[in-house]
Amino acid sequence: MTGHSEHIWDDDVLHEECGVFGIFDHVDAGALSVLGLHSLQHRGQEAAGIVTYDQGQFIAERHMGLVGDAFGRNSQAARNLRGSFAIGHNRYSTAGGSRASNIQPMFADLAGGGLAIAHNGNLTNAHTLRTELVAQGAIFHSTSDTETIIHLTARSAKARIVDKLVDALVQVQGAYSLVALTSKKLIGVRDPNGVRPLVMGQLDGATIFASETCALDIIGAEYVRDVKPGEMVVVDKDGVQTHFPFKAQQSRFCVFEYIYFARPDSTLEGRNVYEARKNIGAVLAEESPVDADMVIPVPDSGVPAALGFANAAKIPFELGIIRNHYVGRTFIEPSDSIRHLGVRLKHNPNRAKLKGQRVILVDDSIVRGTTSKKIVAMVRDAGATEVHFRVSSPPTTHSCFYGVDTPNTDELLAHKMDVEQMRRFIGADSLAFISMNGLYRAMEKPERNAKAPGFCDACFSGDYPISLTDISGGTRQLSLLADVA
Repeated sequence: MTGHSEHIWDDDVLHEECGVFGIFDHVDAGALSVLGLHSLQHRGQEAAGIVTYDQGQFIAERHMGLVGDAFGRNSQAARNLRGSFAIGHNRYSTAGGSRASNIQPMFADLAGGGLAIAHNGNLTNAHTLRTELVAQGAIFHSTSDTETIIHLTARSAKARIVDKLVDALVQVQGAYSLVALTSKKLIGVRDPNGVRPLVMGQLDGATIFASETCALDIIGAEYVRDVKPGEMVVVDKDGVQTHFPFKAQQSRFCVFEYIYFARPDSTLEGRNVYEARKNIGAVLAEESPVDADMVIPVPDSGVPAALGFANAAKIPFELGIIRNHYVGRTFIEPSDSIRHLGVRLKHNPNRAKLKGQRVILVDDSIVRGTTSKKIVAMVRDAGATEVHFRVSSPPTTHSCFYGVDTPNTDELLAHKMDVEQMRRFIGADSLAFISMNGLYRAMEKPERNAKAPGFCDACFSGDYPISLTDISGGTRQLSLLADVA
């Protein structure tokens, strides 16, 4: 596995793995899929792909880079996307998984016809299953766990392709929201715990699946409902059918979708993300007040929580840090002489506003702590007399194995240090995180019930709701993140 790059533009943040989109029976399916993926760009910036079906032929366009780069105006790739059925995928990975063969949707010709799959999440027994499949003669072309689903589907003895897919999914463990396309059907399905989001929409009679409601908004589609945990929705010319083929489990939706991953204008599981983040900020202000002159978000993800904090604390909200949105991942090859620039490539202090002020910085998380340390120093250098750091999530103490690019546990600052040690490391005058119970109250739930939490919060609690077979079995987890030796 190739480790994280040390380039100075790399974010010290968690990254969601993927965004998915699917549409059935619309004359502009390809173009609408491009727009849908564009609105889901935040869920994956490394590669984008779309598969359509038209007159007996599957058409695949898969490209590295942003959606606009691959499918922009007048691009040949966009023009190639004929047909009224389509699925699409945005992908993020670490450098180790950056290869064209991993770009989704993945496609295979099966005994019952062609099948394309786009998957958001991560399988926790994919390495174990892959090892068994290879021993039986399977040939893999990628390092993605999505290909494992395709192999299992291909080997099913069931007659119908929907039943073959069910047969495959009952063998996998982990978090998945996926869309699948055949010559006659569009399928949307979530894992029994519902860790990753998937919503349904409708446009001109066409059924749509998407990771978030913002993908419906961009094309003018109507939100219908969320796909339920463990539900498989099958769409064809005869209409929409719903099935629950898996053993029922407790719903454990990823709480970090609300804290950071999802776009603020999306609504997931009945909650508007923007309002959820403001609520979290308000509870954080109640739990960890501090006397200061202004509340400043670490842009952009810290903005809603900072607004909630400022409103609850009755302290002015100010944009004390300005973000440059136009820094690419390959902006410049850093030399030793300019490495000290660090975070300034993306963030610059608003010096006129900060000088002589007592500042509260609000951010969504502290991962390795390196970026937080640079931002605190930058604000001090701009003239702030006090810098207090408030975090709208509990300390991130454990790695995620359900579709989020998390550093190894021993790289997480909160796993190695207590809060006071972390405060000294980042150089703040004070540091506080929202409590676990405070987070649940902000999400309009009772205090966390260990037997039925209602969310997946494993990155904070270490309470993993789905078996980690590849980890507990001593094998390396197969995911979108790593090449397999």
